[in-house]
Amino acid sequence: MKAENPQNSPYAVEVEAGKCYYWCSCGKSKSQPFCDGSHQGTSFAPVEYKTTENKTVYFCGCKKSGNQPMCDGSHSK
Repeated sequence: MKAENPQNSPYAVEVEAGKCYYWCSCGKSKSQPFCDGSHQGTSFAPVEYKTTENKTVYFCGCKKSGNQPMCDGSHSK
């Protein structure tokens, strides 16, 4: 099964130190870029991202990144 492509650009998200985020790997979540459980019944699972500092990160929007859950520019290729 192939992941859906919700957008061809990254999601810029302000993350908070000490928090865990769960990135949607299937592309079906209505809460992009985060998981809302829409993967249930598929082979997809959310990818956990933990941060130790407050900063802006860029979560993959096309679901093709080789550095999931972060954008690596795959949407441009």
